[in-house]
Amino acid sequence: MSDGGRGFVIYLVLIVSLVSLINVADAWLLSCGNADGGTDSDGRKWVSDSKFFKSKSNHMAETASYQDPSLPSTVPYMTARLFMSDARYQVPVKSSQRYWIRLHFYPATYASFDLRSSYFSVVVNGVTLLSNFSASITAQALTQAYIVKEYALAAMDTDVLEIKFNPRDSGSFAFVNGIEVVPVPDGLFGSAALVGFSDQSVDEQTTDLQTMVRLNVGGQYIGPANDTNRLSRTWYEDTPYVYGAVLGVTSEADTSVMIQYKDVPQYAAPVDLYRTGRSMGYYANVSLGYNLTWSFDVDANFSYVVRLHFCEYQVTKANQIVFDVYLNNQTAEEAMDVVAYAGGQAIPTYKDYVVYVREESPAILLQLHPNQKMKPEFYDARLNGIEIFKLSDAKKNLAGPNPSPSDMLVKAEAEAAKSFERPTSQGLSDKTHLAVVIGSAAGGAVGLSIVAALGLALYTRKKHKGGFHTSSGSWLPLYSSSGSSGSRSTFSAKSSNSSHYSSKDGGLCRHFTLPEIIQATNNFDASYVIGVGGFGNVYKGVIDGNTKVAIKRSNPSSEQGVNEFQTEIELLSKLRHGNLVSLIGFCEEDGEMALVYDFMAYGTLREHLYKNNKTNLTWKQRLEISIGAARGLHYLHTGARQTIIHRDVKTTNILLDEKWVAKVSDFGLSKSRPEMNQSHVSTVVKGSFGYLDPEYFRRQQLTEKSDVYSFGVVLFEVICARPAINPALPKEQVSLGEWALNCIKNGTFRDIIDPKIKGEIKPECLDKFVAVAAKCLADQGIHRPSMGDVLWSLEFALQLQINDPAAKTSTDDAKEDPFPNRNMGLHISNLSLGSDVDLKGNSNDPNDEIFSQMVNPTGR
Repeated sequence: MSDGGRGFVIYLVLIVSLVSLINVADAWLLSCGNADGGTDSDGRKWVSDSKFFKSKSNHMAETASYQDPSLPSTVPYMTARLFMSDARYQVPVKSSQRYWIRLHFYPATYASFDLRSSYFSVVVNGVTLLSNFSASITAQALTQAYIVKEYALAAMDTDVLEIKFNPRDSGSFAFVNGIEVVPVPDGLFGSAALVGFSDQSVDEQTTDLQTMVRLNVGGQYIGPANDTNRLSRTWYEDTPYVYGAVLGVTSEADTSVMIQYKDVPQYAAPVDLYRTGRSMGYYANVSLGYNLTWSFDVDANFSYVVRLHFCEYQVTKANQIVFDVYLNNQTAEEAMDVVAYAGGQAIPTYKDYVVYVREESPAILLQLHPNQKMKPEFYDARLNGIEIFKLSDAKKNLAGPNPSPSDMLVKAEAEAAKSFERPTSQGLSDKTHLAVVIGSAAGGAVGLSIVAALGLALYTRKKHKGGFHTSSGSWLPLYSSSGSSGSRSTFSAKSSNSSHYSSKDGGLCRHFTLPEIIQATNNFDASYVIGVGGFGNVYKGVIDGNTKVAIKRSNPSSEQGVNEFQTEIELLSKLRHGNLVSLIGFCEEDGEMALVYDFMAYGTLREHLYKNNKTNLTWKQRLEISIGAARGLHYLHTGARQTIIHRDVKTTNILLDEKWVAKVSDFGLSKSRPEMNQSHVSTVVKGSFGYLDPEYFRRQQLTEKSDVYSFGVVLFEVICARPAINPALPKEQVSLGEWALNCIKNGTFRDIIDPKIKGEIKPECLDKFVAVAAKCLADQGIHRPSMGDVLWSLEFALQLQINDPAAKTSTDDAKEDPFPNRNMGLHISNLSLGSDVDLKGNSNDPNDEIFSQMVNPTGR
């Protein structure tokens, strides 16, 4: 293309973008009950709802008495408009224009109003959005702090949008915290193929829709501020919805690949969505053995549009990757070839399908599987994004029932009421405050309380076993990433006047009194000491009658202990993962500081490798422990909105529970990276000698690749069973990392493998394990793999150890993966307190194959 032609294309793109921005400029963001409006954490301007509110009586503006830590912003959630009778808003719009309507609800406590008695309907220009809706019940059932409902209403021949709120009866009331009215760009909705009827389609343009799910598949959270063309959509991570034992692998387009919008508008989805994806994997014997599956609970007796976003950024030719798409065990698309369909590499596209969901199976099951008939070069499948929209019925109704809290969640909350102290300083009763805290504190991965996480784990576990059904109710995922605006909760746990922890974080875990800690440790009996660290002694203990715990007591003379104490509470109270040690609570009283954790029955990994040589770990056990630790670190790097860098990865900080499950511990030195566009954290160098990233030491710039370096040293400890540093050895052997790399270079690495396991390791497994460990120790972080890449390689090494090494495609004998930068996804149960057992039935056998198919592959 000539320079003139290229310039003309750029000019057209700019014109299209400007037109979209002009349309979106007509958006209204109403902060309800707020006289001044304000700016949210994404920088969006909200205005007061006063001039749009047309009812003159039986309403009031109130401020929430409690700010949940998971709220993304104080605006619009901390103020609300309450209606004791029918009320309405009138918002000026353009006739013949389609609009998004977003309703924000934060079911906290407002003055003396009991949110449990709030039931109401919402009708917009004759379309019923909500009926008999209870925000309190919905938040409790979904363990979310706040609810967002989004609708795309068809164009109407009117210049006024009338939004009516109708309380159920005289004893009830309605409320709302925020209302968004945002124009939908032309061309975003067209027609969708009806699954099962190849010759029929559904007209989306004339239909009212409700957003049920909007996911960035294989990528991270994309907030409203980063959505394309200021459309303010929120794209969540897809991990909570991935179903089955196999998560596939996630990947990202190389920086040299430029995404080029061609036949779909730029506002179809942000470019970041098309630069990441989840695929099945390169190895045919794995990919052909399972379906890549997502599961979504939805309301029965409605039709749904399922929009799938595709963009192929790794292969370049047609018939290299071809796959089939199934929806609810029906073929939605046969032989999908993204390169051929889109017209080339790195060109975004999407396809819409409609399915009807019946009462007997109120869920949408999306599955991908390689197409074998076309004999593609690689047996793989990839997806970049998912959107699901509910279609209104014949009565112009989109309302579904309130979700039902699971019996196990209700039981967990009831038990929590007996053991957790609830303050009443804000004018709440204990019972009401308990409902608010537990029912909402799990609104995000940064807002999970111990009890809410437990309830969510039980809920997720039961749901995926088919024990009960709860419709989504809100399209926020269960863990919904959120970013605090920095404001503090009004909740303050009981503590001394010299508290070192933030009330926001302290409110998310249990507060122990000093007498409870003394009783649990037999007055800090020296015989109860099970470990010693920079923070202080670690004691075994028993709480609540028979619950074993580990209690870490601060050394009063250590100022660093204060910092570690605060950091551990701030981080661990917000994180729940099956491969992270769980913080149960803390004590800060009379100058004492103590942290209470789950008890790890088998202690540290180091003890079982060489320190006390407690156990002769088999090679397979060592691999599984390494995989578990990698999962925990991968979650820290990618599982929350803010990247968390551990900064002290070593074998003494990898603990083993009674089932030999590895859990990463000790977050006293951890740092979070607040902005996704910030590549590093500038900080004073800290860590453990022998594990310290040399690049971090030189530049004092911390990145997640610093953890990768440290984990590489751990991997060599695992296979060599010797310390990271041993001053008693000859100079060239003192540092394990340097010595291992030198032995690999000289071809003598087998000589330094632990003799106890040398005969167990299959050559193919050894090659893969050593290769990834060596890559972790690259001098420059840019040359090291991501923790996701490390996890994928270790999973594959385990398969090479268990199975015959026949992991090749039918047409390619290459040993190296041609698609670099693949990241292994996270198991869905790891988002709560679950484990792999959740999706394996009752089996806890570690010999179960990781890549076994856990869902019925019907429809294949």
